[in-house]
Amino acid sequence: MAGMEAQVAEALRTELERQAETTEGLSVTRSDGGLAINGTIDLEALAMAAVGSVAGGP
Repeated sequence: MAGMEAQVAEALRTELERQAETTEGLSVTRSDGGLAINGTIDLEALAMAAVGSVAGGP
């Protein structure tokens, strides 16, 4: 993966891991280049992370 795709993928991983740290019942585990997710995620926060990574946001 290169360029924008790598930025978006890393932003999604980071946001999902952040949510797992702050949300009871949510776990995210990295495995073989992917993620195993168990629980409910905040899709709006995830979308904002993806858009922010493309727009140059935090």
